[in-house]
Amino acid sequence: MEEKNYEAIVEAILFTMGESVELEKIAAALELDKKETKKIIEHLMKEYEKPSIGMKIIELNGAYQMCTKSEMYEYLIRIAKQPKKHVLTDVLLETLSIIAYKQPITKVEIEKIRGVSCDHAVNKLVEYNLVKELGRLDAPGRPLLFGTTEEFLRSFGVQSLDELPMLDQVQIEEFKQEAEEEMKVKLDI
Repeated sequence: MEEKNYEAIVEAILFTMGESVELEKIAAALELDKKETKKIIEHLMKEYEKPSIGMKIIELNGAYQMCTKSEMYEYLIRIAKQPKKHVLTDVLLETLSIIAYKQPITKVEIEKIRGVSCDHAVNKLVEYNLVKELGRLDAPGRPLLFGTTEEFLRSFGVQSLDELPMLDQVQIEEFKQEAEEEMKVKLDI
């Protein structure tokens, strides 16, 4: 293998690992001795000093790590400050609708309705600022109560929860029957 291939391998290792990697481990991966491996890494470090490259390789106690050059930080901060587009999956929408219509509600109550764990969904909704903790239920274990936020109202274009569409009782009964039939099919299998 020629030296450029070794450099590409080292680059891939450091980029993928994200944290520092000991010289011994890199040498073992390249099937080279430590002296030759260090020479390859040092040459790659010099290549990364070019102003056209936004990364650098640093040495930390005999280990190497790929990092962003400090002069790039302001651009990273600009990206980090940009609002993130949150994607609401079917699971998140289902959980959010349960919270919106049944608030204040606990995770246990949500799980009874959905039939599955809701930890991830509730945590994501809190992260997206669509749901917040409203306090604790005065019951054993003092479970958290969840409800919607002002951001929820803004996102869905309603001024209050009273503007949420009312569920048709006939449709609710149809949903219940479908769910019961589905459960019977699953239990018969």
